[in-house]
Parts: sequence; C-alpha cells; structure tokens
Amino acid sequence: MTIPEYIEQQDTAIRPRLYAVYETIRAAIPDAEERISWGMPTFWKGRNIIHFAAAKRHIGLYPGAEAIETFSDRLADFPTSKGAVRLKNDQELPLALVAEIARWSYERNRR
Repeated sequence: MTIPEYIEQQDTAIRPRLYAVYETIRAAIPDAEERISWGMPTFWKGRNIIHFAAAKRHIGLYPGAEAIETFSDRLADFPTSKGAVRLKNDQELPLALVAEIARWSYERNRR
C-alpha cells in the first residue's frame, strides 16, 4: 500500500488534513523513502524517520521521544506523549512546525 492509498481509506473529512501533513513531510525530506510501517504512513532512510496516522479526533505524528523533547516548547498547544504529538482535528495544522520536526528527525536518524 502507498501513503496516498492509506489516506484514501480514511474518512473523507480528514483526508485533506492527512494530505497536508503528507505533502509537508514529503517536501521537507524529499530524499526519504515512503512506505507503510506499523500500519502507518512512514518516511524512511535506512530506518524509520517519522510516521503519521489518522485517529478519530486527531492526526498522530510520531517523530520519536527525542524530537518531542527537543520541540516541547513549540508543542505546548498540542497533547504529546513520549514519542507522539496529537494534532487535533479542531485545531489548525502547524505545518511549518511539522516540516521542521521532519527535517530535524531526518538529520538525526537517517543512515
């Protein structure tokens, strides 16, 4: 399955948001390979760099615990856990921040 195929399987209301996250990450790290890993859209370069996924009330962004810690001050408006950010469907997507996190994760984790 491709990332666009994954997105097309999601609820029509969230698809534009998923495409926005997808295109943002894709533009930020164009050298990363796209795949589905752990059932989620994933960008990979020798290892998993960053994932995202649809949930009922949010989009989960999974850059890993170190990224969450590094960007914690800028993620204050979003629920986070050890390695994830919840981009709530009723909030504007922080696409510039998503791109920055993706680039940081790529530089930190690529092989």
